[in-house]
Amino acid sequence: MAHEVPVSTLEGVDADLAQQLSGLGIDSLQDLLFHLPRRWQDRTRLTPIADLQAGEDALIEGSVVSASVFHGRKRILVCTLEDGTGQLALVFFHISQTLQDSLQTGVRLRCFGSPRAGRRGLELCHPEWEILDPECPAPLASGLTPVYPLTDGLTQTSMREICQQALAFLDAPDVLPEWLPAPLRQAHDLWPLADAIRFLHTPAPDVVTSDLTEGQHPARIRLAFEELLAHQLGLQRLRHSIRSQPGIPLQGEPDLATQLKQHLPFSLTAAQQRVTEEIDQDLRSATPMLRLVQGDVGAGKTVVAALAIARTLDSGFQAALMAPTEILATQHYQTFCDWLKPLDIEPVLLTGKTRGKARQAVVEQIASGQARLVLGTHSLFQQDIAFQKLGLVVIDEQHKFGVHQRLALASKGNTGGMPHQLIMTATPIPRTLAMSAYADLDISVIDALPPGRSPITTRVISDSRRQQVMDRVYSVCQQGRQAYWVCTLVEKSETRQGRAAEAVARALQADFAGLTVGLVHGRMAPDKKNQVMADFHAGRIQVLVATTVIEVGVNVPNASVMVIENPERLGLAQLHQLRGRIGRGTRDSYCLLLYSAPLSSQGLARLQVMRESCDGFVIADRDLELRGPGELLGTRQTGAVQFRIADLSRDAGLLDAVRKAAVQLQQQTPRQAQLLIQRWLPQGDQCARA
Repeated sequence: MAHEVPVSTLEGVDADLAQQLSGLGIDSLQDLLFHLPRRWQDRTRLTPIADLQAGEDALIEGSVVSASVFHGRKRILVCTLEDGTGQLALVFFHISQTLQDSLQTGVRLRCFGSPRAGRRGLELCHPEWEILDPECPAPLASGLTPVYPLTDGLTQTSMREICQQALAFLDAPDVLPEWLPAPLRQAHDLWPLADAIRFLHTPAPDVVTSDLTEGQHPARIRLAFEELLAHQLGLQRLRHSIRSQPGIPLQGEPDLATQLKQHLPFSLTAAQQRVTEEIDQDLRSATPMLRLVQGDVGAGKTVVAALAIARTLDSGFQAALMAPTEILATQHYQTFCDWLKPLDIEPVLLTGKTRGKARQAVVEQIASGQARLVLGTHSLFQQDIAFQKLGLVVIDEQHKFGVHQRLALASKGNTGGMPHQLIMTATPIPRTLAMSAYADLDISVIDALPPGRSPITTRVISDSRRQQVMDRVYSVCQQGRQAYWVCTLVEKSETRQGRAAEAVARALQADFAGLTVGLVHGRMAPDKKNQVMADFHAGRIQVLVATTVIEVGVNVPNASVMVIENPERLGLAQLHQLRGRIGRGTRDSYCLLLYSAPLSSQGLARLQVMRESCDGFVIADRDLELRGPGELLGTRQTGAVQFRIADLSRDAGLLDAVRKAAVQLQQQTPRQAQLLIQRWLPQGDQCARA
């Protein structure tokens, strides 16, 4: 089968080329067949030089009438090509002796490229070219020519040649078996798999290319459907595997949970109460809970998690909360210490900076059960960590972790049952995305903010008005409030545009007489970073210059202004997360998006969304449209949204049919369902065995 045939078996694929292909995720014949072109070129017809249009790809033929090397700041080779209708300059900036020897006067060439206006009229810069035999010229392409995603050192010519070899294997039986049953294909009018792959690599010349690039052609729909189906099956099997294991029914009286509610300095909103009841019902069940809690920034997810934790402790089990950063883990630790102190419960914290004897002491407390609530980072699922009686795992900011990291922590339960899992995210996820990416989870939504949150006014401001922005921030801080100033870079970069946090911090400290300006970024030592955050929280720092390290988990109610440098470099979800650091007190809050001109039309559209809406779900829908699912979910390590062909925003219309097909396939042909998972998912074997 195709997944068992290494690419090194193809002619011309030596060790170096195999390594280059591996960098693209291509190790087998199957990988190569699924490595689809990103666009296509029409080389099926010749265009007379007289008919060329600037900016439009064209295939031309002609004879070289002159070739000269010009010396200036750079040496360039200019060839003049003539075809009887006109002349065209071919310009080469990278000159080799082989190139000069090849492009001699009288040689007949076939060239492909996009003409542009230049000093010599229309020019082709570094076109693809080949020398023709005047007696027997090579035939024109019979179909559109693919343009593949490449990596350094790999050429389109090489990729096309090996892909053509791979396509020849499709004629052999069982190379790429058809795992979708015929009735399912017929019901959804899906092409045969081999036909779809052949067509996408070499489409017919009369195809509407926009249908291909926009995912509307039946050949691409066929592959997208199968890939979405495989992911749906994988997540459903993962869910079934977990929920079929014995769970831990938490039947204890909710004494601690009741006391916690009584000691909280606020009342739960109706939305928080509803989600808490959904979680309570799950926790009482003998089936392991798998629940995702969505809530906009500031919706109060942490207190919902705290009540679930208290319910777990009431039943005599341990609970663990894992956060993606030390800043967030530390803040959760401080919050839980404040909330649980009246209940005589002392949480413990385990992060990367917990070392030596201190770490050993925490590890022993976890193993003995003395540590009833453990908060931390990735350190919680390291090999030497073992819980005595783990009943609940809480994962904050789920999109920063992978499913298998979550399962690694849950596997440390040591109770004879699978711990309940509560996953939280402050990144609102559109329904279409949640249906596919989180098919293994039940979903609860906290769809209302607590009362008292101040409104946030967002302004989109050009960098040319920087001094006005600085004056505004200075004035606010002089009145006793605090401000964030967010930068996308830590230090000046030669390759990336944007103001650097270190330079901004120095400039603000020089200009803001009487104020203290702090700096925090991901490269700082944890102790120093935490000290800066503590000083800002205590009001000893008035202006905090930071990178996006403060995206989650920072809660300073006195901060009412946020400036975000180069917001055009960030996604809407990330901008919304950052903006959520303000508006936590009673004063009006302002988010100032300080962009660098010129701004693209898409960049302007994205920033306008931020100006017009503070609703995370509205923003998430627009983010999905503008940037795709990766922007919303980040880098998940499960492969669940690392689609090769499907696109959740473009293929949302397939999802209902895909879910129904997954159920049908699982019930009627489970063996084929397993083989589909293995074909498409990076960890397919694990899901297939579930």
